[in-house]
Amino acid sequence: MTDIVRRTLADVVAEQKARLSPGRIFVDAFAEKGFDTSVDYDVTVTDGLSSLRRKPRYPARNMFKIVNLSREPQRFYWHESPPQPDDPEVEGAQMRREAASRFHRSAVPELYSTTAWVQVPQDLWEDPDTFENFINYRLIIRLATAENDTIIRGRGGLLNLPGIGRITELGPFGSTLLSACNEVEQMGGTADGIIINPIDYYTYMGRGRLMDDLEQHGVFIVRTRLVDPGTAIVGDFGHGALLFDAGHSVIRFAEPPPRTFAEPGIALMAEIYERVVINLPTNFFVVTL
Repeated sequence: MTDIVRRTLADVVAEQKARLSPGRIFVDAFAEKGFDTSVDYDVTVTDGLSSLRRKPRYPARNMFKIVNLSREPQRFYWHESPPQPDDPEVEGAQMRREAASRFHRSAVPELYSTTAWVQVPQDLWEDPDTFENFINYRLIIRLATAENDTIIRGRGGLLNLPGIGRITELGPFGSTLLSACNEVEQMGGTADGIIINPIDYYTYMGRGRLMDDLEQHGVFIVRTRLVDPGTAIVGDFGHGALLFDAGHSVIRFAEPPPRTFAEPGIALMAEIYERVVINLPTNFFVVTL
């Protein structure tokens, strides 16, 4: 999974080099329209901007199979739910737990908006290259952080979706992370991703090789503050969840809501539209570390 993601990101970087960045597109439009500039993009701007960091830190969106609804119109999605207590016995379900699951079809839900704001330093727009860099690596980076909140903690985020189990016992492996990985495989899936707070990630690194071992065995790890310290999300992200993406974005000058900034100033906002759904809730766990 890690190698696949890295190859995908390499493809994104190569594609970005062949086209203008979101910041450059906005700067070019600003040269014509000034502070009335509003740019609609036919991409989700958090999906394609490459990082300049030598040590990458991946956003939560990279965990999921992304369905770009502008290119792949889709009305429904499938999902499963665990058996109810009064369900009849299903042959083979003692060995293959998923055999007793129920199958469902649901409409693609309404997408949620994710918005980020920055204040533009006075006269920064007079230097087009610096203005471009500010949009790419401040506004869009803040949008990526807000997107993590939408995906993880928001009203439609992973932590608020029904059916996801909790694991608090260390189990025979001495680790709730490994216990969750095992539980996913006992349901017929593969735990290919973990979302964890940086403080726990680096605590594990300081005490042993668990993070290295998981990554070397193909588990894609996302470090983010949006998961509470002492907890993590473990799941089959590749087959058990989807991120529905509108495939378009907007960046424009606007008046921010009250208390967005400490002082008045010229503000830029960026907005994208997406929503997570879980196909296999039994293949996801919130663990206590």
